[in-house]
Amino acid sequence: MTETLVLGGGCFWCTEAVYVKVRGVIDVESGYCNGQTVAPTYEQVCTGRTGHNEVVKLVYDPAQVSTRELLEVFFVIHDPTTLNRQGNDTGTQYRSGIYFTTPDQAEVAHTMLAELAAARAFGQPIVTEVLALDNYSAAEDYHQDFFERNPYQGYCMAVAAPKVLKFKNTFSRLVLE
Repeated sequence: MTETLVLGGGCFWCTEAVYVKVRGVIDVESGYCNGQTVAPTYEQVCTGRTGHNEVVKLVYDPAQVSTRELLEVFFVIHDPTTLNRQGNDTGTQYRSGIYFTTPDQAEVAHTMLAELAAARAFGQPIVTEVLALDNYSAAEDYHQDFFERNPYQGYCMAVAAPKVLKFKNTFSRLVLE
């Protein structure tokens, strides 16, 4: 039996590039969620007026990788303390978010956030939102598998590749072989 969890950690190209390499993750799809417009385009989302977040939808096997492990990776590969921004990417579509599809996922997320806050793990307050998944739609085809198809594109080399390397160095037990 599989589960679905959706994460917003900035540009979906970077987040997708990491999660396609995680053991137990069966499918990763770039998309948009938790906004008002039905089936928005990338151009609409980029205006910041649809309310959507750029996200990755993870379909995973909880017997191989837990929700907690997926969130551990999430909190290493992005900055959960910057409101509506990741690096040079700014706007509400780049906010830090965990969009759950089960009550257990919500509980794991809230527990982790409380633990990280108590430990002052990031030195700044965490601004990650935790909400039920709403109004999800897949991003356009040209966004899917972007890093895999464009590894030498400037943004991919400067931003996505270091995140993939950080994941591999930090979570060798979870790297898909």
